[in-house]
Amino acid sequence: MPTAPAPSVLTAFETAKGFMPVDEGLALYAAAREAGGLGLPLLEVGTYCGRSTILLADAARAAGVTALTVDHHRGSEEQQPGWDYHDPETVDPELGVMDTLPTFRRTLHNAGLEDHVVALIGRSPRIASLWSSPLALVFIDGGHTDEHATADYEGWAPHVAEGGLLLIHDVFPDPADEFTGQAPYRIYLRALASGAFTDVSATNSLRVLRRTGPGI
Repeated sequence: MPTAPAPSVLTAFETAKGFMPVDEGLALYAAAREAGGLGLPLLEVGTYCGRSTILLADAARAAGVTALTVDHHRGSEEQQPGWDYHDPETVDPELGVMDTLPTFRRTLHNAGLEDHVVALIGRSPRIASLWSSPLALVFIDGGHTDEHATADYEGWAPHVAEGGLLLIHDVFPDPADEFTGQAPYRIYLRALASGAFTDVSATNSLRVLRRTGPGI
């Protein structure tokens, strides 16, 4: 089984607007290809403009499953005006608020992957409360506050199937990274302490865990 995307897919990933570096993207892709073997959907929380969605969609295409991506497309806290990760190009010129949905749709269209993705548009906890099906992979890459990271974990981790993978992005153990990575780090520790998940790999700030027991 290929563990790296085709050059055209990797190029689409590298040129898409977003923040995930290539080494973490390759680790995400390898995990998604493996998880796709379970024959269940692959889901990410935190679409932004679709950079990581490209890799999930290509892995889903190869496995004959669907990639799901959850986002309200109004930007997380660090992407608002005045913050370091704000991009004026993602602001709706009429409403004056963040709207990454048009960029996301262009990203998927340009990559030729629209048919392999279902975009779930809304707040993660609300969508999770309506979800009832098992998932082969859950990739948490949403908000970086404890409120948002915990809600994403509690909403979606229960749906990871036995043997499926839970991925958490922006895991930074150093307390100096309180704003950018301590909340994801805390849900990562919670996943390990639960006994439901076991470490598989770490690539910079990306953690991959496997469900090996019940609970969250």
